[in-house]
Amino acid sequence: MARHSNMDGFSDLAFFSLLARKGTLSAAAQELGITPPAVSKRLAAVERRLGVRLLNRTTRRISLTPEGEMYLGEGVRVLEDLEALERSVAGSRALPQGVLRVSATLGFGRRRIAPALSKFARDYPLVEVQLHLNDRPVNLVEQRFDVQVRFGELPDARLTARRLAHNQRLLCAAPAYIAQAGLPAMPRDLAQHRCIFLREGDETFGTWHLRSGSRQETVKVRGTLSSNDGESALAWALDGHGILMRSQWDAAELLRAGTLVPVLPDWHPPDSDIYLVFQTKHNISAKTRALVDFLLDAFEPHRTRGDAALGSW
Repeated sequence: MARHSNMDGFSDLAFFSLLARKGTLSAAAQELGITPPAVSKRLAAVERRLGVRLLNRTTRRISLTPEGEMYLGEGVRVLEDLEALERSVAGSRALPQGVLRVSATLGFGRRRIAPALSKFARDYPLVEVQLHLNDRPVNLVEQRFDVQVRFGELPDARLTARRLAHNQRLLCAAPAYIAQAGLPAMPRDLAQHRCIFLREGDETFGTWHLRSGSRQETVKVRGTLSSNDGESALAWALDGHGILMRSQWDAAELLRAGTLVPVLPDWHPPDSDIYLVFQTKHNISAKTRALVDFLLDAFEPHRTRGDAALGSW
């Protein structure tokens, strides 16, 4: 008996998928440009190789056996994966062009992603970039975005995420507030301070989780100002209204300038790393691949963990 390779199996899958889709031997023969007896002979060879009957044949129609249904159902998925792989490989050589829809958060999108996209547009003039800024996560698939820039871990395992930048969060306040209220020495002291809240994600409002080495503290804090906009919350902190929890990308320049000062620097809120999210189930287009590679390269200095990373923003 002739030995069949894996590629023979792929060929048999494609043949059987076509035959099942056409519904008759004659229709399949017409599609393939061969005679019905040749189709019948090919089908018999596939069944002989597998050792099972795949189709019930009559003079007018064909129907799948249980083994045929299994072979077709699983086989279609295998063929789709193979086609996606080939399109992906071919797409890596294609010219990036067409509309590219990008979603990002309001503050980070405006201050960090928009300038990067300006440079990307110069390098890829055939790509039409549409940047959508929102204070809430979007459904990348349903809203038909090519790339999403999001904070925190990926909630949908069907999508692909690449970490764009490490993002440490910290507590800070204006010198004027510290001069008036003093510096807290321990997390529990925060309960005696005015705090500014940024309403984002699914975090419990008014509860801050802090860590120092192996120690962890959960503190209930209070304050009279809150917003879903980071720029507004930051402005209130600069005006001396209280202590703010903010991402390093947003506060680093102000801390270096002394406009803000760190609070409880040995205690850290949970990190909120920044990710690029995109679909790869069927294919990653040349335009999406170009943007992902471009942004990963542009933000490469910011993927380092540790306090040293603060100075790079």
